[in-house]
Amino acid sequence: MCRMHQIPRNSLWAALNSEANNSLRFLADDKSIVKLPELVQASCLGPGREALLGRSILLTTKDQLATALALIELDGIARQVVLCPPDLPREHFPFIIQSLPVNAIVSDQPEPLAGLPSVDCVVGCGSTLAPAPGNRAPRFQTEWILLTSGTTGRPKLVVHNLTTLAGGIDSSGTLAGGRVWSTFYDIRRYGGLQIFLRAVLTGGSLVLSSPRETPADFLTRAARFGVTHISGTPSHWRNAILDQSAQAIAPAYVRLSGEIADQSILDCLRSVYPTAKIAHAFASTEAGLAFDVADGLAGFPASLIENGPVQMKVRDGSLCIRSPRTAVRYLGQTNGVVAGADGFVDTGDLLELRGDRYYFVGRRDGVINVGGLKVHPEEVEAVINRHPRVRMSVVRKKKNPITGAVVVADVALWSAAENGQSARVEQEILGLCRQSLPPHKVPAVVSILPDLPVAATGKLVRHHA
Repeated sequence: MCRMHQIPRNSLWAALNSEANNSLRFLADDKSIVKLPELVQASCLGPGREALLGRSILLTTKDQLATALALIELDGIARQVVLCPPDLPREHFPFIIQSLPVNAIVSDQPEPLAGLPSVDCVVGCGSTLAPAPGNRAPRFQTEWILLTSGTTGRPKLVVHNLTTLAGGIDSSGTLAGGRVWSTFYDIRRYGGLQIFLRAVLTGGSLVLSSPRETPADFLTRAARFGVTHISGTPSHWRNAILDQSAQAIAPAYVRLSGEIADQSILDCLRSVYPTAKIAHAFASTEAGLAFDVADGLAGFPASLIENGPVQMKVRDGSLCIRSPRTAVRYLGQTNGVVAGADGFVDTGDLLELRGDRYYFVGRRDGVINVGGLKVHPEEVEAVINRHPRVRMSVVRKKKNPITGAVVVADVALWSAAENGQSARVEQEILGLCRQSLPPHKVPAVVSILPDLPVAATGKLVRHHA
């Protein structure tokens, strides 16, 4: 049941401290459960919390729950907080620390990044709370620094604040206390952070995933908590619904983002969750959340370009966004500007208009050149994924002395038992591609593999060979 209430947005702690706070709300991972109301007068940082006032902090934790609790405490207290993904290579830490510069570390590890010259304060954190009464009113508009992949191998440091991050979250007028959110994403990345903020700012609870669990184990645990709203990439979902445990949950809302949601995965989720609202959203770390679509169809209505929740336009085939949800700036770059001179962020995501609907066809930097003709891998994958035996596919280039490159496809099937029939399935896939695609886009080779690698981001690993 929804109750009329306006939740404060000046800090996460202020949101939890609102007078309508629901005593049943919680954060949970595979090891611990923390009741959110307890955070109002408690701390996960111990006696070192006061030393973090006004600091630029590197938040590096093993567990997402420790990250969530620390963010609630640090927002409004720290000047800047860097959210380090768990798979961040150690060699990137000096660049990150110098770019702010960082002068404090918060971690759940016993000796985090010891010996860094600019750091004179190290504070431990975890899921154990201790009483911490006193003035907790926000002092600063904390900058949240998110990391995203860069073209040089070094991460981009993207600066947000609570206003830009929560701009797409509508909690005005309602407090949806019965919602239990969950996500396959890690909350230290933009997609997962959005779900964390939705839970905190709309009166809900959150069940966090864990690298210690298989997708089946995670969904079984999510079912025990009565998850109502859950999100992930299309690749997350293709792996999750491979197992019967996907039917353990009965969500009211299923959301896809981070990769192109083609018709095959939307139809598959509709069959598994027939009563759920199935939505796919477009967002980027720099441009923020642009829109979501819940009509059950791939792509989005062309009318959203003119009448969407944020300003959008298509320039040279690429989606460009101007929005108050756009990141503030980049750190560690000569030009820290995120948007262009006209205020629009070029996302690099390419669109194709078919009738009254736009379809995402791939990334500008992922185009394969076959004898001077362009091939978007995702366009070919969408055709391959229509085959009823195909769970997921990834299309890549292979060097060719005549055309420069040809298209090849790696495919994983729904059933391992069908791998023994791979030759027949490969021919069926090639036939489907010949019916649907021009010759230069048809894979020269289709290979059936036991599985396809998915990165820690939840996206298919794409190799440029």
